[in-house]
Amino acid sequence: MLTTQFLPGSPCWVDLGSSDLEASASFYSGLFGWRFEPAMEGYGLWQIGGDTVAAVGSVMEEGTGPAWMIYFQTLDCDETVKAAELAAGTVRSRPFDIEGQGRMAQLTDPAGADFALWQPGGTRGLDLVNAPGSLAWAELYTPDLDDARAFYRSVFGWRFTDMDMGDFTYPVAYPADGDGELSMAGLARLESGGPAHWGPYFEVPDCDTVVAMCQELGGTARGPVETVPRVGRMAFLSDPHGARFAVITSTT
Repeated sequence: MLTTQFLPGSPCWVDLGSSDLEASASFYSGLFGWRFEPAMEGYGLWQIGGDTVAAVGSVMEEGTGPAWMIYFQTLDCDETVKAAELAAGTVRSRPFDIEGQGRMAQLTDPAGADFALWQPGGTRGLDLVNAPGSLAWAELYTPDLDDARAFYRSVFGWRFTDMDMGDFTYPVAYPADGDGELSMAGLARLESGGPAHWGPYFEVPDCDTVVAMCQELGGTARGPVETVPRVGRMAFLSDPHGARFAVITSTT
């Protein structure tokens, strides 16, 4: 499970690149009960009870559309970028400082999945995870699971175990440091031929209710709600501008 301990290599931040900040703020506030708080021009925080659970900014990269971005913690952004390049990753944005907050970079893995790095300064990461309305899991959709394992092991030192799902095994990632309770991400084989990508899961109290609300607010359900034994009830959604995400009511 995710934790705000934010060990190196673990998800520590998530933000949405939006083509319409006002519309995105309205959609996600209605869906999750988030409160939008402007942070700087073109960028704001989503909060629950004063705790930051996600952020949103204007789409800045040419040729990209609305999408969620997952940031992974690093103690040295520049060295992690070098490791990603050596492992055949692509640097979309070289490391740069956000004054007083931290240092970041944006990368793409060899299969084409975008992700980002965060070296903490004044901001360590999200204030809340796993609670309703907050980030609960990260999942990589990629055509070759073995290649993905090798890349992220080289970049972050991740450890992997295979979860038996009956008809298939699901690789679960753990940070290099920490115990076996700190699983943080999973790898899913991309069968459709679409682009490789990282996707966030947000915890919700009632998956079915949130799926219905998403559609009422102009979003899309990208498949039926499913119950996965020992995991929870989940659904894959898109917001009105096409950004993909998932919701889950975890098994307790």
